[in-house]
Amino acid sequence: MSRVIITPSVLKGTLKLPLSKSDAHRAEICSFLSGGAELIGRADSDDINATRSALEALRENKEIINCGESGSTLRFLIPVASALGKTVTFTGRGRLPERPIGEYLRLLPAHGVSCEYGGTLPLTVSGRLKSGVYELRGDISSQYISGLLFALPLLDGDSEIRLTSPLQSAPYVDMTLNTMERFGVYADKTPSGWLVKGNQSYKKCRYEIEGDWSQAAFFLVGGALTGTLELEGVNLNSAQGDKEIINALKRFGADIEINGGCVKINKSLLHASELDVSDIPDTVPALAALAAYAEGKTVITGAERLRIKESDRINSVVTNLKKMGINAEETPDGMIIEGGTPRGAELDGCNDHRIVMAFSVAALAAEGETVITDAQSINKSYPGFFRDFCAIGGKANVICNGK
Repeated sequence: MSRVIITPSVLKGTLKLPLSKSDAHRAEICSFLSGGAELIGRADSDDINATRSALEALRENKEIINCGESGSTLRFLIPVASALGKTVTFTGRGRLPERPIGEYLRLLPAHGVSCEYGGTLPLTVSGRLKSGVYELRGDISSQYISGLLFALPLLDGDSEIRLTSPLQSAPYVDMTLNTMERFGVYADKTPSGWLVKGNQSYKKCRYEIEGDWSQAAFFLVGGALTGTLELEGVNLNSAQGDKEIINALKRFGADIEINGGCVKINKSLLHASELDVSDIPDTVPALAALAAYAEGKTVITGAERLRIKESDRINSVVTNLKKMGINAEETPDGMIIEGGTPRGAELDGCNDHRIVMAFSVAALAAEGETVITDAQSINKSYPGFFRDFCAIGGKANVICNGK
């Protein structure tokens, strides 16, 4: 366990962003199903390493698949393993064993797969997935839909994914479809979902993993709060939904310039905004850090799924903002934040990578030092965060085991 001490400072200079975790998950799975494609760039984080290890376990016909703390690994690979006819037991740690997989427990047994599950992981699946109609809600995790999209082309017959409610987090599904198409596998859009032809084959290709818009959000907020910062390595034509962070920040009055694959942000006078984050829930901790400094009351809605992430992120954000002297309150699907003058405080990182990174950025312009617990949790998605943070002017002292 570790904690980090953040001293107020100014971010400035140029930073090349890490590779996208979301894109890398999808590329690794499609590469595995193709028999081994050439992936350009290697995303290194605990979650991506969990997916690589899980795929290696599938390749070697191992009985246990350890998903670490990665919800993407678990939800993407349950139907993939079932489509391949594997008998495997999925395990995990942290909050992952308690995270919902109910849609699969309902759908898979109806399509030829036995599920042994005691309310938390481990989950054992056996049998071979059969084609057919898969009905599920669109307002739950998009990871269920992506997992089925990866798997259904491998089946003998045609299948249909039929949504019974409007789709949320649609950009994540678009990312999955785009990656599949690069590997020669397709799903056809229908009025209520997708038709997926069976007997398709993933084909090897040369695939370059994109820069990460989700991680860009933290540094863009840091630039808006403190200085002038340029971020390189982002694709403005990306299917990543979190590129919407650009428009969200503009609504707060942030000064942003875009030139090719470079985004420049300058310290700005900020005002409150109202945001529906249904399609970009991962950006909420970073946006909340910005809202703490914006004049007026910011209202964030559409974030109810944040309650079942690595922490209850709605509660984690609001609790830590209050510790910094900011008026904030939870709502069922988000939060209300009244901007002010945050002060340094002792904060709980909640063993949640996005909470630690967001409040490291929030601490940049606070009055006094801030101490955040669970600094090691950044390894889940961005092990180099504090290295990059300090390289562009941030002051972070990571202390491991009290030393």
